[in-house]
Amino acid sequence: MHFSVMILGAGSAKPVANKYPSAQLLTYDNECFLIDCGEGTQYRLLEHKIRPGRLRGVFISHLHGDHYFGLIGLLSSLNLGGRTEEFFLVGPRGLDEIITMHFKYSQTPLHFPIIYTITDTESSYQVFENQNFTVTTIPLDHRIPCAGYLFREKPQKRKLIKEKLFDDMPHEYLRKLKNGEDVVDEAGNVLFKCLEFTTPAPPPRSYAYCSDTRYNESIIEIIQGVNLLYHEATFRDELEQQAFERYHATAKQAGIIAAKSHVKKLLIGHFSSRYKEFSGFLEDAQSVFKATEIAEEGKVFAIEHS
Repeated sequence: MHFSVMILGAGSAKPVANKYPSAQLLTYDNECFLIDCGEGTQYRLLEHKIRPGRLRGVFISHLHGDHYFGLIGLLSSLNLGGRTEEFFLVGPRGLDEIITMHFKYSQTPLHFPIIYTITDTESSYQVFENQNFTVTTIPLDHRIPCAGYLFREKPQKRKLIKEKLFDDMPHEYLRKLKNGEDVVDEAGNVLFKCLEFTTPAPPPRSYAYCSDTRYNESIIEIIQGVNLLYHEATFRDELEQQAFERYHATAKQAGIIAAKSHVKKLLIGHFSSRYKEFSGFLEDAQSVFKATEIAEEGKVFAIEHS
C-alpha cells in the first residue's frame, strides 16, 4: 500500500513570498487527508493536480491562523463542488463554533455532513480509525491547546507464496493462511501449514506530526520508533531562549527529540520568516540526528518500512 506525505506548506505565521503556511497531504492507498490547512491550501492542492474532492478529512493541530485559515475556503469549495459524502474533521474545541458561525452569517448551508471530533490536548488517545490506520493525538506544549497526530498503519496480513499454492485451493483456505492460521480437516489434521505457504507481513509503518511546540520530552514515549517524524523547528540554536519564550523549538532540539525517540527519519519545518535560507537548520539538526531532511514544499516523502 502506498503511504506518503506531501509537504504543501512548511512556513510559520508571518507570510513570506514563495513560502506557504502549514499544510500536509497524507495519502494511504487511494485515501487522502490533510494535516493542518493554512491559508491557500486548496490552491496548493490544485497546483499539484490533486482534486480537493478526493479528501476524506482534515486534522487541525491548533487554532493559530497559519494552521487553519485555509479550512473555511476549502469547505466552501467542496460545497460548491456538490460534495455529499461525509467529511471527517479532527481539531481543538472551538473550531466547530468557528465553522458554524461562518456558514451561519454567510447564509450558506452545507450539503455534506461534517463528522467532528474534538481533541483533548492534555492526553494521548485515538481520535480516528479506518480500515487502514489509526490516528492518536500527541499532546504538545504550545501557547494555546495544541495536538500533534500519530498515524499508525494497521498490521497487514501474511503474504501468500504463490509458487506453492494449488490451482484449486478454496478461498477459505487462502484466507486462513493469510490470517496466520493452519488449514486443518474435520479431524484436526493439518492440511496446509501457514509457515510453509506464507511469509510474514512487513511491520506496520507510522508517521508522527508534531506541530508548534516547545522542546517536550513527554512525547518521546508516544512517538518511539516511528518511521517518519515531522517536528517543528522555528528557530536555530542561538535563539533557544526565544524559542522557549514563544513556545517553539529549535532545529537542534527537534534532532534531540528524534534521537531520543529512535525514529527512522526526521523532517523539520515551520521556519521563522527572519531566516532567508535553511541550510543552517539542517546542520543544527544533523549535528545530533543525521537522518534529517528539510520539509521541502512540494516534495513527497514516502513512509517506508524499516
